[in-house]
Order: sequence, then structure tokens, then C-alpha cells
Amino acid sequence: MDDTVDETVDGTGEMDFRVLGPVEVFDRRTGTYAAPSGAKQRALLGALVVRAGQVLPAERLIHELWGERPPASAANALQAHVARLRRLLRQAFGEDGISTHATGYTLGRPGARTDAHHFQELSCEGRAALAADPVRAAELLGGALALWRGPALEGSGQGPLCAGEAERLEELRLTTLETLYEARLRAGRPAEAARELERLTARHPVRERLYDLQMLALYRCGRQAEALGVYERARRRLVDGLGVEPGPALRARMEAVLHHAPSLTTPDPDASLHELGGAIARLGTRIEALAREQQGLIRRLNSLTSGVTGEGPPVERGHLLEQGTDVEG
Repeated sequence: MDDTVDETVDGTGEMDFRVLGPVEVFDRRTGTYAAPSGAKQRALLGALVVRAGQVLPAERLIHELWGERPPASAANALQAHVARLRRLLRQAFGEDGISTHATGYTLGRPGARTDAHHFQELSCEGRAALAADPVRAAELLGGALALWRGPALEGSGQGPLCAGEAERLEELRLTTLETLYEARLRAGRPAEAARELERLTARHPVRERLYDLQMLALYRCGRQAEALGVYERARRRLVDGLGVEPGPALRARMEAVLHHAPSLTTPDPDASLHELGGAIARLGTRIEALAREQQGLIRRLNSLTSGVTGEGPPVERGHLLEQGTDVEG
């Protein structure tokens, strides 16, 4: 999505299940993919992929495809849709990956994974790295967001299973997006963050965290008046859209900007720890390099000494003294 590495995930054989966009099954060996065109077929595949590796009862699939008032023929119609989906997958991959059980159907092996699993793992890793290494955190979070091809489960209908999962994933995407801009601010990129957050607050007008980050980014660019203007704009949108005033976090940010609170520009302890950790890592690397150099010099000195004592080729004493001076110097 344009709010922002396509990775493969384990499925059945070489099939990858994707829900971060229109639902599809992808063959990583050949680069081919299968995505049904009919609404009921998309809803069926979406539900099976959301619960990949798990048995989905036929009753739940019927409710997903036809809602609260399914037709009397729904059970037979479901079987027909499953058969049609199997044909589609076999034509694309040579196998369909769908198993029939006494109570329902399964797509994929137990423990099968989707691109949503990979997204959540990268997002968690990025959040975990935020305090110690914001640059690395931004890379991980950006990689997670790059997995999205469009709205989650796009075109899979409004059944409770697909709609609920799409809503959950969208909230995770927005939270990951907010954390990405926090990482960029911690990494010292306020101008870039301020530009992009302007666009994001317009697209998501009631996400208070985005306004909070935009105010901080503008303030760190020396644009206090604009930062205060962001608060007023956020307040209008919240009142007009939800009938509520800004929450305590956003109000506290406004007060901090208004009074030039030192915390807005003073590097936070986490950032200082990150810098210290980097310095320690560089020092450790240098110590290892010096230790290797020392070992090399010791070997050379031992070789030269063995030459003087008759245990090796003769060496002129003056040359030995030069080598000894190099070692000490």
C-alpha cells in the first residue's frame, strides 16, 4: 500500500497463502498465483486462508458465504464451490491443498503460515528493536509494511471471519505505521517524518498518535507554530468526526510544544543507550582487530628471535632492533 519485499511463507508444498491484499495462493517455484474471480469463491478462499491448517466447519463457511439467512440449498452449493476452488488450484499448481473432513474443510497443513504471520513477526521484531536500535527498527517495520499489496482480504466479502480478520490486520498495520515514524524520529529524521505524517493525518483524520508524532517532528525541525497548528487541526477533526476532544497524550504534547519543554529536543535515554551500545560494539570490533595484529607481531618477533638464536635463518641484529622498536612503538 502507498502508506509505506515480498517474502514467501510456508504453505502446502510450494504454495504460499496471502491475505495482505486480495486473497491469493502463490507458487514460489513458478511465480504463478491463483485468485478466484467470483464473489463466493473469493469469500471461500479467504475464509480457508484465514484459518489455514485448521478445520473450518461447513456451518461456519455457510454463514461466511450467505450470512444469517442462507438458502436451503446452501450445503450443496458449498460443496460445489469447494469443488470449483479445487479445480482452480489444481490447474494452477497441480494440487489443491484442500482436505475434506467429517465436519468441514482444511486448506494447507497444520501450522501453515500466511504473509500475515510474517508481517506480525517483523512488526514485533521492529518494536522490540525500537529502544536499542531505531535504525534497525525502522528497517524491520518498513519491511513488514512492504508485504501489503492492498487492503487485507480485499474482495473477500463481509462475512464475520474475513471482515473480522481484515479489521484486526488493518489496526495492526496502522500501529506498525505509527511505530515506524517513531523509529524514524528517534533515528534523527524529523524533516522526512513531518512531510509524510502530513499526508497520513489527512488520510487517517482521527488517529491521535499520528498527530502526536507530526507535532514532535515539526518541533524538532524548528517549526513550533506549525506544530501548534497541527493540534488545532486535530482537535477540529476529532470534534467534527467523533464528537470528542483530544486525549490526554495529545494535550500533553501541545503543552510541551507551547512551553518549549526540554524533553522535546533532549535525546531520550533510550536513544543515548543506542548510541552507547553502538560505541561499545565498535570498540569491541577494534579490540578484536588489535588483538589479531598483536598476535601477528608476536609471531613475527618469535620468528626473528629464533633466527638470532640459531633456530632459524640468520637475521642481522640491527634489523631485529628495528622490528623490536616497531612492536613497542
